[in-house]
Amino acid sequence: MSLDLVQWPAMVTTVAAAWLVASQSKRRRAIGFWVFLASNVLWIVWGWHARAYALVVLQVCLAALNVRGARKNEPDSSAT
Repeated sequence: MSLDLVQWPAMVTTVAAAWLVASQSKRRRAIGFWVFLASNVLWIVWGWHARAYALVVLQVCLAALNVRGARKNEPDSSAT
């Protein structure tokens, strides 16, 4: 598979993650953050290949936000 095609599974994964994160179920939201992290990795791979370095930086920043979201979604986390 050509690396140019990685953008398609990255896009589908991102949409699926957004769907999951918007769920009222805490478990689905937690899964959504992990799916978002997978999409971040896919976008970074594609962005590096395409020399889209701003996209790579964006995905690293979004990955940090997804880690934060996953932590805040944990049952024992505080509401801050």
